[in-house]
Order: sequence, then C-alpha cells, then structure tokens
Amino acid sequence: MSASRPGTPSRVRRGSDLPDRVRIHPAALAGSVAVTGDKSLSHRCLLVGSLVDGSVELQGLAPSADVAATADALRLLGCTVELEAAADGRLQGRIVGPIVASVADRNSGAGPIAIDCGNSGTTLRMLAGLVAGSGHHVVLDGDASLRRRPVDRVTAPLGAMGATTHARDGRLPPLEIVPSTLAGVRWDSPVASAQVKSAVLLASVAAGVTSEVRSPHASRDHTERMLRHAGVDVHTVDGADGSETVRVIPTRPTVRSLSASRDPSAAAFWHVAAACGTGTISTPELCLNPGRTGALDVLQAMGARISIDGSREVDGEPVGDVAVAPAELSAAVIDGALVVRCLDELPVLALAGALSAGGLEVRDAAELRVKESDRISVLATTLRALGLAIEERPDGFHVPGGQRPGPGRVDAHGDHRIAMTAAIAACLGTGPVDIDGFAAVGTSYPGFLDDLAALGGRAEALDG
Repeated sequence: MSASRPGTPSRVRRGSDLPDRVRIHPAALAGSVAVTGDKSLSHRCLLVGSLVDGSVELQGLAPSADVAATADALRLLGCTVELEAAADGRLQGRIVGPIVASVADRNSGAGPIAIDCGNSGTTLRMLAGLVAGSGHHVVLDGDASLRRRPVDRVTAPLGAMGATTHARDGRLPPLEIVPSTLAGVRWDSPVASAQVKSAVLLASVAAGVTSEVRSPHASRDHTERMLRHAGVDVHTVDGADGSETVRVIPTRPTVRSLSASRDPSAAAFWHVAAACGTGTISTPELCLNPGRTGALDVLQAMGARISIDGSREVDGEPVGDVAVAPAELSAAVIDGALVVRCLDELPVLALAGALSAGGLEVRDAAELRVKESDRISVLATTLRALGLAIEERPDGFHVPGGQRPGPGRVDAHGDHRIAMTAAIAACLGTGPVDIDGFAAVGTSYPGFLDDLAALGGRAEALDG
C-alpha cells in the first residue's frame, strides 16, 4: 500500500465552529447530558484499527480537532478513513489498513511525509511509535503550542528499539522519524506515562517484536485493553512496590469493530458543577476505566454524592451511568499515583477546592507545565482574575477553601481545559465571565456550549 495514497476525505473538519470570545453567565445547572466520545479511546480506535488487515467499523468517536488530526495522519500513511457524524453527534465510519509500509515505500527515496498533528500531543507521541514500527519516513509537526511540548520521553525508548529520530534541540517538534528496523526492548520508564507506554506497544505490534515497559506506577491502560480486545497478547503485572510492567507479544490485530464510550474528562466539568452547585447532573455511558476515575474519586473523598448505575463492559472498557448531586465539600490532597488518574481534570478540581470548606492541595503534578499551556501558571492567572486565591508551586498548587468566583475576564491561552474551567467558574460564580480563546475547546469538546445550554446555562458570543 502506498504511503502517499490520501484515502477518503472525512466530513469532519479539524477547525472549531466555536466562537473565540464568549461570555458565560451564572446559572443553576441540572439535568442529564450525554457528553462527547472519549478522546483517548477515539485516538486508539484509529491507531489500533490502522494495524488491522482490512476494514474496521468505528463507533462513538469524538468529533474533536485532535481526533481529526489522527485521522488525517493515517490517511497520509495509506489508510482509508471514512468518518461522519452519527445521530448523537459522535462519529462513525470505518478505517481500512494495514498501515505497514511496503519494501517499495521504504526504498522509494522520496522525502518524508509531512504530518500536521495540530494541537494534539497524543497524536504526535503515539503516532511516533506506530510510524517507527511501520517503516514510514515522516516529519511530525504541529501548532506553536505543540512545538513547545517535549518528545524526548518517547524518542528515548524508540531509539532503544533501533529507531532513528531527529528532533529540534534533541527534544522538541518537528520530529523526523527515519525508516529503521526495530528490535524489542525492555524499557524502564522514569515516569508513568500512557503515551510513552502506548508508543512502545504500538511500535512493537507494527514491527512484530516483543517488548516490555516498566513504569513506577500504573497509568491509563486503554491501549492494552484495546489491543487485547483486538486479539494481541498483552500482559500486565503490578509490582509490590506499586510499579506496573506491561509486556506485548505481538500478533496482528484481527478485530472488525471498535468503539469509544463517552469521555469522563469532559464529564468532570459537569460533575464539579453539580457537586458545587444546586442541582443533580447525570452523565450516561461514561468510560469508567480505573485510570480515568480519579476525578470522581477525589470528589467523592471531598463529600460529593455520586451514584453509578448500569455498570457494564463495552469492547474491553468498563462503562456506567454517573450522577452527581450537590454536597458540602471538604478538603483534599492530590498527589502520587492519584495525580496520573486525574491529571487532565486538575484545573476544574481546583475550582472545587476553592468552593469547598477546606481547599485543595496538589503535589507531584509538574507534568501540568508541559500541557497545551503551562497549566499551573495559566490556572493560577485564571483563578486570580476571578478573585480566587491560589498558591502556585513548582509541581502543583494550593487553593484555599471558602471562596466563590466573581465576574471577570480571562484568557485561555489556547488551552481547552482552562477555557472550560473558566466557564464552570462563571456558572458557579457571582457574575459573568468573559473568556478569550474559547475556540480551543474544539480540541476536545466542540459540543460544550450546546451541553451547557441543555443543562440550563447561558452563554453568548462576543465580537472580536
């Protein structure tokens, strides 16, 4: 299969139709909302599906810019990807692979395939493993924000497997990956990172080599679950010291359908709004992978009233219907392994801390500084703009309790989770909040404003 064949165009655009400046008003939110498809699972449906020889049906994918970036990349690498909006707003379609480059492709002498990953660090890091294992010559690049996000955690294990890579200053995109013959690796990762682990696993399956990744503690296991569901031999061993070792003995995936349940990271914004507000909010069909329920665990430890019904398994992932009711929240500390389980939700959990009786302290979260923004610094600036006290620390922050957001104007700095945190602060606050850069929400949750309205919220677009 030629790496230059573009595949079938998607009907889903990368760009966001969201306004870049919005005003969100205080509101009593309540009701039920089916949030967007899980972004992490959506990427993996596409990446694992690309390894299958033949057509794989796809259901429930997130209609986000990040997922569109992964789909576009796989088209450039020779896969056919057809996606369209289903009745519930999520994406459905199919992917036809496999992605593995032919000998002719490897020896064609053509220049590298330029792949624009947009703002998606997941696309770049996990695709790096898939590309290294499949033998394509590519340059992975992205927007200005992505170019500031390091890739050396991924290139180090891939280099140990025999991959030849070139990055700016040795650690930043653009990232060139040169066709190489890979061998298996036993990689001792200094950090627990699902993206690093996934890059090694995908490279190993694509290259047909056995590899092992040991991490200091567990991280999201979506890739392992989906590979197992697809017929690949993957073993996980939890160490007595809290470490996690994952071993893959590759076989070609044979699955014919893959699906993504709904996004718990997106639902966390509504869960905080409910716990700190005046009405119950229900979020059906959520992915309840233990690596993704950290925010729910934190809210429950703070005293939130949480119920889970209809627990079931879908394509290897636990799923359930979650409802959160208002409660008087107490103090909490988030550190160690729990940080990994709620890293993306820490900005909105900071808001829950401010509205609690005792506040919230976060440690061991230096990873926040290399997200779409320096999330510790930008979060601190955002909360202070709304009259909230926060102490910024090198690896986290402390937010005193007993506070309530006021009106104000904030800049999301291109970070979707900061923008949505500011929106929830407005709903729970004493006056309207103007948010600049709100269009970044299209990265993960383009239907956010629609769901806000469905729960009783009020937003308006602002000019220029």
